[in-house]
Amino acid sequence: MGYLSRILLLTQLLTLHHIWGEQTCPGFLCKDGGCIAQSVLCDNTPDCRDGSDELEDTCGLRHCKKDEFACNSSRCVSLRFRCDGTDDCGDGSDEASCQNCTADFFLCERTGSCVARAKLCDGRPDCPDGQDEGAGTCPSGQHPAPHTCSISEFSCGDGQCMPHSWRCDHSPDCADARDEDDCDQDECLVNNGGCSHLCVDQPMGFLCDCPAGMRLVHDSQCEEIDMCLDSDVCNQLCVHVNGTFSCDCHEGYLMSPRTGECKAKGDVAQLVLSSSEGVRRVNTAGMEYREMAAHLLGPGPMAALTANRTVYWARPGQGSIYRISMDGKPLEPVLLLKGHGAVLGLAVDWIHELLYWTNADTHSIDVARLDVSAQRLLIGGLAMPTGVAVEPLLGFLFWSEGGSSPRIERAGLDGEGRLPLITSAIWNPVAISLDMPRRLLYWVDSGMRTISRVGFDGQHRKTVVESNGYLDRPFGLAVFEGHVYWSEQDTHSICSADKHNGSLFRVILPNIASPGGLVLIHPVLQPKGPAVCGNNGGVCQYECVPDLFSGTSSPSFTCILPKGSSGDDDDDAVVSHTLPGPALSDTTSAGILSLIVVLSVLLAGVVLWWWREECRPSRTLDLQDFSLKESQDPLIQAPARGMEVCPVKDTLVKLDLDHY
Repeated sequence: MGYLSRILLLTQLLTLHHIWGEQTCPGFLCKDGGCIAQSVLCDNTPDCRDGSDELEDTCGLRHCKKDEFACNSSRCVSLRFRCDGTDDCGDGSDEASCQNCTADFFLCERTGSCVARAKLCDGRPDCPDGQDEGAGTCPSGQHPAPHTCSISEFSCGDGQCMPHSWRCDHSPDCADARDEDDCDQDECLVNNGGCSHLCVDQPMGFLCDCPAGMRLVHDSQCEEIDMCLDSDVCNQLCVHVNGTFSCDCHEGYLMSPRTGECKAKGDVAQLVLSSSEGVRRVNTAGMEYREMAAHLLGPGPMAALTANRTVYWARPGQGSIYRISMDGKPLEPVLLLKGHGAVLGLAVDWIHELLYWTNADTHSIDVARLDVSAQRLLIGGLAMPTGVAVEPLLGFLFWSEGGSSPRIERAGLDGEGRLPLITSAIWNPVAISLDMPRRLLYWVDSGMRTISRVGFDGQHRKTVVESNGYLDRPFGLAVFEGHVYWSEQDTHSICSADKHNGSLFRVILPNIASPGGLVLIHPVLQPKGPAVCGNNGGVCQYECVPDLFSGTSSPSFTCILPKGSSGDDDDDAVVSHTLPGPALSDTTSAGILSLIVVLSVLLAGVVLWWWREECRPSRTLDLQDFSLKESQDPLIQAPARGMEVCPVKDTLVKLDLDHY
């Protein structure tokens, strides 16, 4: 009986645990006791650790949408991916039995697969049966593809190639012996062959060369190599001196003597991430995995204010923005904004204490104070705004757009001075992040399955991480020290790689249920700086946004009225100001004052002379003879009858010394 009693007690405990779990889980309760958001239920991606959210008894018979293709793997992909030459299903079923390929592709008849037309008749079979290289496909004379000699070979002219070392060796190797023609001339003897530095005689002709530290341009001239521009030789700062270079780090970093990498001083950076299991944090080494807000479920975007260790998170699909404290034990999150559309990106201006976010429903970028008071639409008319980032020390606002015209743009923090950075070779940028020490913007493209970067000026574009099985469905992105970090939903992972070339790839955290936005916390990521709006609380009644591109010599700012305030519908809802310039020194002020006094004395003499010449006794004037329309000065009154007057000039000169 004792054994049966224990079995009965265990059954009762399990039943109570399941009932308690159903009552405390606001989303879907997994069969193993886990809790996930309803929004990720039956999305063809297991989010429960036991996969119970994707079982047939949970989801029933799946049906893809009308504009989707049903893969054999039960995944649904867009119909436009069908027969496009790329395996989007993962099992090749979207490329099988393609009866009609698009105009840019060739149909392999036996298998029904599609091959890019650029690969036709290139000497390499791409169809399983070689149909793309067959005589029926390639016109006469085009198959096989014409063969060209490599740069290390000499062409005999009849398609035959031989090593350059056989040229002018006194032994004919070409059928017509052309490899032994013109072998006794040394062009370097005359004017150094036209080379600026080194001339190297060759069996056939000559070559210009350069000494170490220089490179050849225009085939004959040498110029100094600036290694700082040509490659990622340094982690942060690169100093070019006399054909060589040295590396250095920004303030707040120390250079590792072993790797040359700039490491941030102080504690290890914390990585905060969202998921369908709540908001959690871990250090960049993948250790100390902790829970912050378990009931904030969903892979939403994130941002942070490092100074007070505060994290901002947006609930996906609801437009709700929360504030979460990282200090001490988990605190109750604060709801800042509710029902504000689809928030896809968040960014914090830590200098001016502003919060920026992208709104896919209103196709805009909005801005508000950190407590979301005085909020206002900043940039509108965007197709599909996704990621957003700020660099307040330089006054830059960056954002990415998807949709029919994907792009990455830059503007001032007030939304003015827009500049496109990336408009081509981009498909669906879902997140952006800044490498402030090197002034680079990184973005992750879920369509191209790549992580790329570009300078703040739109130059030096480079792809650093290409599709490696962990970029099929990326969500969040962050850059710190020498690495780039991202979340990937298909593999349920948080990954990292070298920010220069994608090497040193590793999975920091596996088995994360629907990982979403992520943000790094460290003081060096938000360095201190002057706030343009810092001393102007008395000028702006509501919100102050800096304008570092006003074209004035003094820093400027813009006062923005919040939604719903008086004047919100007026054209004057946004008012620009310029801060006073620096005070003049005593010597400079005295000199200016002396000059004004001298000019005033001279002007008084001229006025006195003019008065004597012009003021003469005249006939009596009637009121009808005098028109006040000659002057707009309200101090001029109609003269009394019989009064002597002087002619009224159109322009009155007035000196204002109050400003000196």
